[in-house]
Amino acid sequence: MKAFETFEGVVAPLDRANVDTDQIIPKQFLKSIRRTGFGDNLFDGWRYLDEGIPGQTLNERQINHDFVLNYPDYQDAKILLARDNFGCGSSREHAVWAMLEYGFRVVIAPSFADIFYNNSFKNGLLPIVVDAETVDALFARTPGLSLEVDLVNQTLTPHGGQPIAFDIDSHRREALLQGLDEIGETLAYAERIREFEQRHRQSMPWVFARDGRGYNTAG
Repeated sequence: MKAFETFEGVVAPLDRANVDTDQIIPKQFLKSIRRTGFGDNLFDGWRYLDEGIPGQTLNERQINHDFVLNYPDYQDAKILLARDNFGCGSSREHAVWAMLEYGFRVVIAPSFADIFYNNSFKNGLLPIVVDAETVDALFARTPGLSLEVDLVNQTLTPHGGQPIAFDIDSHRREALLQGLDEIGETLAYAERIREFEQRHRQSMPWVFARDGRGYNTAG
């Protein structure tokens, strides 16, 4: 997982509440469990006028020029600004994969669905919760809004403006800063795990005993 670094990015405003995971990445694109290949189909039903099917190239699609992510101002956006309950609906980690591959590193909203929120941290996407009044103020500054995102100090700073503080669990913050997903965190204790396994084999050798066919003989 890519370590999270302080950066300044353009903010794209998605002025919709209750954006669900099927809107983020429609169900027809969930046939792969690889973490790549989903960015082109992020918000597929809104970005395009035709119904997308797996395997299409972008030059085959009919672009919806009225959708905010297709505006020239937001082509390089790294931060998505949204409304309440972002990421609701069915559980699909693909939704986070699609956002990351598209280029987003941060999503700001007054609230998130729990599963999407948890999946975001597991994959390196930073979901930031701020109050509705702050979200309203940020929407009012688009287009043309960019923010410096400082995870170390837990602040969002508009260009030329005052920092906006946000809260985040300290364990999740450190994992993002170090680029560690759950597997990476476990591997950080690899030596201690090996030492435990060795002691376990020595103290309970019968648990690991095998017969001539390779079957465990314990119990």
